[in-house]
Amino acid sequence: MRAEVIAIGDELTTGQRLDTNSQWISRELGVLGIPVAFHTTICDGLEDGVSALGIAVARAELVVITGGLGPTADDLTRDVLALVSGQPLELDAASLAAVETRFARRGMPMAESNRRQALFPRSSRIIPNPEGTAPGIDINLARDGGAGGSAAGGCRVFALPGVPAEMRLMWRLSVAPALVAMDPEQATIAFRRIKCFGAGESAVEAMLPDLIRRGRDPLVGITVHEATITLRIAARGRDEADCRARMAPTEAIIREALGDLVFGTEDDELEDAMLAAVQAANGRLATVEIGTHGLVAALAAQGQRRGSPGAFLGGTVLPSSGPSGQPQQLAELVQSCRNAWGATHALAVGQAYPQEGREAVGIALAGPQGVVTVEHVLGGGPELRLVRAAKTALNLVRLQLACTPPSPTTFSPVAAPPSATR
Repeated sequence: MRAEVIAIGDELTTGQRLDTNSQWISRELGVLGIPVAFHTTICDGLEDGVSALGIAVARAELVVITGGLGPTADDLTRDVLALVSGQPLELDAASLAAVETRFARRGMPMAESNRRQALFPRSSRIIPNPEGTAPGIDINLARDGGAGGSAAGGCRVFALPGVPAEMRLMWRLSVAPALVAMDPEQATIAFRRIKCFGAGESAVEAMLPDLIRRGRDPLVGITVHEATITLRIAARGRDEADCRARMAPTEAIIREALGDLVFGTEDDELEDAMLAAVQAANGRLATVEIGTHGLVAALAAQGQRRGSPGAFLGGTVLPSSGPSGQPQQLAELVQSCRNAWGATHALAVGQAYPQEGREAVGIALAGPQGVVTVEHVLGGGPELRLVRAAKTALNLVRLQLACTPPSPTTFSPVAAPPSATR
């Protein structure tokens, strides 16, 4: 089964707004094992809409539309569906009552135009919208036009609102379950997220040969957010246990290939793993920062709120005109921090300094056995470079307390090998 995603709106075709809905839907379809063959963006025009949908149903078994379900004259998705299906629009009393109730709860009069949002092609099914006044439309179309297409010989079309929050909720509650149910033999889908830090996206993908490819079962997707890489495994099966069994070998391959790059699963963040390592070592951590504007302490505090109580004592933030950021010059600063807070371990991040045409910061970790220092080369935009530096510092703690010592391949592709001073 191949899919096409259609985004409707003059604001998209004129470039006034970026089409993020199509990107999101394509990712979700990929997780379900449904490849997206086409993206189409069209303006708010009836003829253009009919033409685009006619082409889509002729070349794809699944079409997802976003936009054009509002109450105004240029919201024409329902009209397009009616014309292509050859079915008249009919008023659904329950949907109209839901729209009226929503306006009444807000104490606002409902415009007559909002009645359009309760109109649906005769052969269609209604997709509830818990957060808005625009229900979605689910309809089967024949490949050569008209209603009545089936999964075997036709095209199934889902039309959703363009408002991202509404669209995504409706997808999760209605569309995704409907797509899964189209294959009764694999009517359950389960996910597993593996969290990693310490290498770039391309480097991680290179370490997982043939694992991140389209059509693989189970499917593995890769995303990056603020330097944290998430590998999402998706499997379909008879039930939850069957899905978990299918995912287990893939997770084992990931863990073996990536080693210490893996720090957690599901909602775990790097600071959670770092503090868990501190707590497991019966330690207490303090921080001192010059170049990261307190970000290390902020992340540690967030992690402590979620778990590992007492592992983080607090942090000190110094102005950038303070001590130099070079690793060897942080040894005294980090030891002073450890003593001042009465901590078992102290973490220091220095200010940026030039390094072979680039900028770098020093990171130092003091513990009962001495001081370990690392040089981190800054990269990315102004905000991302600070996040990377802060997370690299947290990762140093995690690796030193819970894993093997960091190296250029397992710690950070931009970090020099750590040096120890005793």
